[in-house]
Amino acid sequence: MPERFGPGSKVRQVVEALGEPGRQALRKHGYDLGDGFVDVLSQYQTLEHAARTERLRDLDGLLAKLNGPQS
Repeated sequence: MPERFGPGSKVRQVVEALGEPGRQALRKHGYDLGDGFVDVLSQYQTLEHAARTERLRDLDGLLAKLNGPQS
């Protein structure tokens, strides 16, 4: 099965595709979506950029979680 998400995936794509499990995965890796995800610019930030700017920890681990079987 091909990977669904990669470093170039946008935060918004993760949240839209996975809903609350996607939000939780991002949160566990240090990305704070805030209340209602109102920061429009961060919605379009790539996962790679978020990791580079230290808004996200362990990009490889997050991608493994996002692309793994959803529980």
